[in-house]
Amino acid sequence: MRNFKELIVWQKSHSLCLQIYELTKSFPSEEKFGLISQLRRASSSIPTNIAEGCGHKSNNEFRRFIHIATASTSEVEYLIILSKDLKYTDNNCQPLLNEIISIRKMLYKLSNSIPNE
Repeated sequence: MRNFKELIVWQKSHSLCLQIYELTKSFPSEEKFGLISQLRRASSSIPTNIAEGCGHKSNNEFRRFIHIATASTSEVEYLIILSKDLKYTDNNCQPLLNEIISIRKMLYKLSNSIPNE
């Protein structure tokens, strides 16, 4: 069994999730059940799926959860862009977007490093 807390990509995705929770605190209250909920759910999906995948013995299952986490990075990226376009965030979201892209690349490399069964 793998220890997800030792994976740098999990650490970075956990940090990203915390940043998203902080960011969405300033969103309009009417977005509580809309964009706030969706962005928080998508961002928490990244480290959650990494952790869940680490709990599986099968490399194929681990890889499948890494792919789900990777897909969630694209969802978060879009939702950050949407938040910016709706003027819920300032125009300086680029560091956050860069972090999302970095995590996606790390997940891709991790997926490719998992041996086939």
